[in-house]
Amino acid sequence: MSIRKQVSILFVLLLVHGFCAAQERFSFAFLTDIHLNKSPGANSYEGLKRAIQSADGSGADFILTGGDNVDVDAMKADRKADAMQLYQDYKGLVRGSTLNWYFTIGNHDRYWGDGEKGGAYGEALFESFFGDTYYTFDHKGWRFIVLNSTEVCEGNYCISDAQYQWLEELLDNTPAGQPIVVSTHVPFLSLYYPVLEGRYTATDTFGNQKQVFDRFAGHNLKLVLQGHQHLYEEIKVKGVQFITAGAVCASWWGGAFHGTEEGYLLVHTDGDGFRWEYVDYGWEVKK
Repeated sequence: MSIRKQVSILFVLLLVHGFCAAQERFSFAFLTDIHLNKSPGANSYEGLKRAIQSADGSGADFILTGGDNVDVDAMKADRKADAMQLYQDYKGLVRGSTLNWYFTIGNHDRYWGDGEKGGAYGEALFESFFGDTYYTFDHKGWRFIVLNSTEVCEGNYCISDAQYQWLEELLDNTPAGQPIVVSTHVPFLSLYYPVLEGRYTATDTFGNQKQVFDRFAGHNLKLVLQGHQHLYEEIKVKGVQFITAGAVCASWWGGAFHGTEEGYLLVHTDGDGFRWEYVDYGWEVKK
């Protein structure tokens, strides 16, 4: 064997060893579709406190949300103060957690009441509290990519050209072997409407999901975490596990949604592998 070939093999082995060494065991909680609101009788504040208490005690290193953190999308211009107060209340509850939080934007998190020229319009209110709507972070050797699949292209949910370009650049600078977790609100894959209504719709997934999924070819995409549907789903395609992780609020704080109880996903990593469980955090609807 030539010296050059021996050096190449040694480099690969060192790279693999480096990833394995960096990949310590850890857990994280994925809380999606919280829908904090002030609707009479919803008791969403008490429910969220209970979910946070459960996640804080789960052994998780951090909490990642899956979107629809608050309900502000339907608020009119005369309720801007209410929309801002709801975000402030939500951030206050989050600050009571013992864990770090990372946020994914959902369609209900966007505020339309200000009009296009308003400073809080669309995603801007979310950004004023939590920063960018798509971003990445690393934790113990794993790369987490948070997408904004609530952008709109030609009337449908999508990943915009600008966001896709950002993703391309990110993946170009991501080692091929590094394990990746993606968080998205509107799913890549879902059987929500086929199961419940026997039909497919444009709202099952975001429009250019195949283009985005295909861009991960050659990378170590392990897990895609999804929200939006309030149902619990597991779909595995091309070695990638997709999980639509129910909802913290289940049926909008009104009880189980087609058999999915109020809950969140707890993910446990071990080196390059992972396992998960759906945690019913014990919330009971207050009559």
